Amino acid sequence: MSYILNIETATKNCSVAIAKDGKTLICKEIATENYSHAEKLHVFIAESLKDINLTFKDLSAVAVSKGPGSYTGLRIGVSAAKGFCFALNIPLIGVDTLKVLAKQVKVTEGVIVPMLDARRMEVYSAIFDPQLQPVREVRAEIITQDSLSQIEGKINIIGDCQSKVREVLQKGNVVYHEDTVYPSANDMAILSFEKFRDRDIEDVAYFEPLYLKDFIAGKS
Repeated sequence: MSYILNIETATKNCSVAIAKDGKTLICKEIATENYSHAEKLHVFIAESLKDINLTFKDLSAVAVSKGPGSYTGLRIGVSAAKGFCFALNIPLIGVDTLKVLAKQVKVTEGVIVPMLDARRMEVYSAIFDPQLQPVREVRAEIITQDSLSQIEGKINIIGDCQSKVREVLQKGNVVYHEDTVYPSANDMAILSFEKFRDRDIEDVAYFEPLYLKDFIAGKS
């Protein structure tokens, strides 16, 4: 029996879930325009443990969404996860953010293309088949009319940048899933459990998120 704390902070969605053997027991999350991760993350974790009568000592591992995504969001989530793992001497598990997002879509044909906003017409994207096996690696790319032209079947696009992508990518085989916007810790449960079972864990001291791009500070 294993209890895993799952943390997802790669986007505007601050999301926490606690799962037992790959099944979510509780999930708390909120998505706000101004990002609420610093204020809500630890509150959600404490409340979640209390609500299901667990303590930190009951945790077998901590899983964190490792990116790509928001620089600040990833940093907050990874810092919290590493802190818990150091203090509790339990494994750290890194889960691909775009795979977490892709898990929300249930399709039987074509490919799933999760995309997260990377400013202007650039996105973070990957391509998965319906069984969530990778078809193309994670990358930062600028979306044009020729994007995904090599794919002939149905293209299921999900993520938080669908409105801007739709402006330039309007092919007949593209389907936009407008209700699937942000990755959630709820969908991390089975992914993190499989990694825990296979001992696919991170080095707590040296683990870093997948930023893909250098951080550029904006004007306050």
